[in-house]
Parts: sequence; structure tokens; C-alpha cells
Amino acid sequence: MEETFFPFEQLDVYALAVDFAAEVYRMTATFPDTERFGLTNQMRRAAVSVSLNIAEGRGRGTDREFVRFLMMSRGSLFEVLSAAQIAHRLN
Repeated sequence: MEETFFPFEQLDVYALAVDFAAEVYRMTATFPDTERFGLTNQMRRAAVSVSLNIAEGRGRGTDREFVRFLMMSRGSLFEVLSAAQIAHRLN
């Protein structure tokens, strides 16, 4: 196992979120250039936000704050899923 420095790095959900963001970046790399500032940018930002909110929430120090940031993280995940459905419909 890799050495970690921060508590959030030990969370399985954090590792999954980082993998998810990397996959969204790979997937959106195939999008047309006309979407660079549209769906591509929006999906990438939302995907990255998932892991960022997990990390920030864990760093807040209270369970209540952590849960609040997990809910924001889930919202970002749903945002990516919605954008992916739009992209799918547009081929």
C-alpha cells in the first residue's frame, strides 16, 4: 500500500473518486473540440469536485461537516452522470 499523509487518502471512496475523475478525463478527451468549454469542461470540473469535496470534508474535523461535504460530493457525481446522459444523446 502507498504511504499516505492525510486521513482522507486512506478512504476507499476517495480512491474511487480519484479513479472516476481520471476516467472522466479520458472519456471527455474524445469529445469534439466544440465541447471544450461546454460538456467537457463541466464534466471534468464536476468529476474532480467529487474527490475534492471528500478531502475537504474529511479535513474539517467533525462528522457533521464531513457528511455535509459527502453530500456535495454526491451532488457532483450526479452532475457528471447527467452530463454523460446528455453527451450520450448527442453521440
